[in-house]
Amino acid sequence: MKGKLNKVDINSKGICGLMDFMFTTGLIIGMDKIGYFGRYCYKTRQEALDALNSWDGSGDPPGSWIKYKGNGGDRENPNNINGCLNCSKNG
Repeated sequence: MKGKLNKVDINSKGICGLMDFMFTTGLIIGMDKIGYFGRYCYKTRQEALDALNSWDGSGDPPGSWIKYKGNGGDRENPNNINGCLNCSKNG
């Protein structure tokens, strides 16, 4: 797997790191030699790196992740209201 950065072992999530995709940076969870368990998609690498460095493994990672993709199915960030995470229309 290319594009990994700052691999860390996060409690209950296994080896985690970052990987660039076409339009997002993924915070990858459960990495091994074959692949990974899932990923949280962030708009920027910096947002993903900040989440990776501050997450204790409980619940979902912090920050404005857009979507989770992986084991258990895809899902949107529950803080995403009206298709926007950081819009003034969300309050």
